[in-house]
Amino acid sequence: MTKAEMISTIAEKNELTKAQAERVFNSVFDMFTSELAKGNDVAISGFGSFKVTKRAARDGRNPQTGETIHIAARKAVAFKAGKALKDVVNKLIIKY
Repeated sequence: MTKAEMISTIAEKNELTKAQAERVFNSVFDMFTSELAKGNDVAISGFGSFKVTKRAARDGRNPQTGETIHIAARKAVAFKAGKALKDVVNKLIIKY
């Protein structure tokens, strides 16, 4: 599902214009981005949680040349699905 499809669905289900739905959609994801940038977790009950993790610096290898390169430490966002989401996904998979 694309962003445009999500916005259309939000608009239809909530009797909003697409412009209103897009503002709501963007504000929610801006809030997620802002909180994660601060290092805070974002948890959505029944769906899952997003968490900032730290990846240590390490040595890697350039696959084309075989040369050893240094990969700097960085932060990454991890998602852990909640039980309710896992249950819904597993029920849908079993039906097919």
